[in-house]
Amino acid sequence: MTSSDLHDDALHDHALPGEAAAAHRLAAVVYNPVKVNLDELKTTVAAEQAEAGWPETLWFETSAEDPGQGPAREAIEAGASVIIVAGGDGTVRAVAEAVHGTDCALALLPSGTGNLLARNLQLPLDDAAHSIHTAFTGRDKTIDVCLIDIERADRSIDRHTYLVMAGLGLDAKMLANTDDALKAKAGWLAYVKALIAVGKDDSELRFRYRLNNQPEQSLRAHTIMVGNCGSLPASIELIPDAALDDGKFDVVVLKPEGIGGWLQILSKVLWENGVLSRTALGRKLRSGDVDALNYATGTKLILRLSGPEEIELDGDGFGTAVALKTWVDAASLTVRVPSDVA
Repeated sequence: MTSSDLHDDALHDHALPGEAAAAHRLAAVVYNPVKVNLDELKTTVAAEQAEAGWPETLWFETSAEDPGQGPAREAIEAGASVIIVAGGDGTVRAVAEAVHGTDCALALLPSGTGNLLARNLQLPLDDAAHSIHTAFTGRDKTIDVCLIDIERADRSIDRHTYLVMAGLGLDAKMLANTDDALKAKAGWLAYVKALIAVGKDDSELRFRYRLNNQPEQSLRAHTIMVGNCGSLPASIELIPDAALDDGKFDVVVLKPEGIGGWLQILSKVLWENGVLSRTALGRKLRSGDVDALNYATGTKLILRLSGPEEIELDGDGFGTAVALKTWVDAASLTVRVPSDVA
């Protein structure tokens, strides 16, 4: 397979966020009306805005038809120097898709079930006042963004952005089987129900891939994930060495053979990644790859499947793919973090 298997348009160079953002101060809020209490949010924003001496904040609402890209572009065109995202992972991903590569900063108000980017930035997840205060008074940090071209069965290709993880296999099938109504009521318990539904599926992904400029290879696996960072809910460290600002992504391949393979994966993820990795001594005691779980790093991956498979980006299902190309746009997104966060 060559890069011509997918549209391999060259990326346009993006201006890195920098001094232009400091030339003016104007906040905008892009919010998912289903996820927030708008009256409370406006009261908190008004107080912080006045305290910081900023002009009147702009407000933009998302919709089912436009989860955030359009409102974010409107905010940027209106001159916003920081966009406060009030919504779940899908809203954050959609807004970042429009914001990355611009001088505008992104501030997070975690309002969803997973809050994956906020977790990986080690931001408070349940303190709205602190999050809004950070939007007006915090410092800027640049992080990487991953872009992905997804080829569909009809040969059409659509491009998206993800901040945390793209996945094929178990996690994508689980999300495709998740009841949105139950998710709204029960949070992560909805994923448990979906996991049980797909847990009996022993089908394999069959694909050809090329990582960076290495030779093409063929592989069978249960699940493949490409991570820009590696922390998941419930303190699960899927990719303990992943970093949002290292200019590369991490590839995780699950290849369990029976119950023994799943036990290998659980031991690796829950014990080694989740416990040993928390200390310098523990990190020295970690083993390398195991048969059922392999890791690799890179900046570009081209992959073609033997047939259509479910794909997810940052926890949202994105239909089925027959091929994909994903790459890193390093240091292309500015996020606002508390002044005391590294």
